[in-house]
Amino acid sequence: MLLILIGIIIIFTAGMIQGITSFGFSLLAVPLLGIIMPLKLIVPILVIFSLIMNSMILYKVREYVNLKKIILLIISAIIATPIGANILMNFDENLLKIGVGIIVTISAIAFYLGYKVKFKNEKLAYIPVGILSGLLNGSVSLSGPPVIIFLTNQGVGKQIFRSALTAYFWILNIMTIFTFIYKGLITEEVIKYSVYLLPSLIIGVTLGIRLGDKVKEEVFEKLTVVLIIFMGILSIISGVR
Repeated sequence: MLLILIGIIIIFTAGMIQGITSFGFSLLAVPLLGIIMPLKLIVPILVIFSLIMNSMILYKVREYVNLKKIILLIISAIIATPIGANILMNFDENLLKIGVGIIVTISAIAFYLGYKVKFKNEKLAYIPVGILSGLLNGSVSLSGPPVIIFLTNQGVGKQIFRSALTAYFWILNIMTIFTFIYKGLITEEVIKYSVYLLPSLIIGVTLGIRLGDKVKEEVFEKLTVVLIIFMGILSIISGVR
C-alpha cells in the first residue's frame, strides 16, 4: 500500500506538469519511481499512461497540430524505438539513467546560458533528433528531451510547442505499446499497477491542462528549461542510488 501511495503522488504530480507543458511526465516519473520500482516495470506503465494523457491533451490543442512539419521526426523515432527496447532488455538500467541524465542536464544548462545551435535545414534536423528520441523512448521511456531541447532551441511558440510535442508523443506511444507487447514487456503486473495509478493520472493531467492555458509565453519557456535541468539531475541521482 505504501508503494502504491507513493506512486499515486508521483503520477499525479508528473501528470499535472505534463498537462501544463505537454512534456515532463516521464522525465519526472522515471527517476522518482525508479527509487521504488524496477525500470522494466516502470517504462511499460508510463508508456500506457502517456498514450492516455496525450490523447487528453491532443484533443485540447488539436487546432494547432501540423503533422506535415514533424513527419520526419515521427518516422525516425518509430524506426529507432524497437532498437531502444532491445537496449532496455539487455543493458544495465542504472547506467542508462546516468547517461541520459548527464546528456539532458548539460544540454539544458547550455541552452539556459544562451547557447543555441543554428540549423540551416530544420526539416532534415528532425531525423537525428527523432532517432535519438526513439532510442530513449524504447529504452527508458524518455523520448522527450531531444525534441524538447530542439523545439525550444528553434524558438517555437507555446501552443505550437504543446501541439507538436503532444501529436508526436501520441503517435510514438501507439507504436511503442505494440513494440512492448511483441517484446513481452506488457505483463500482468504492469496492467495491475496501471489500474491502481490511473485515477491520479487523469486528475493530475486535467488540472494541468487548465493551468497550462494561463501560463504566459516567457514564463513557459523558462519553466521548460528549468524542468529539463531538474529532471536530468533526478535521472542521474536515480541511477547512482
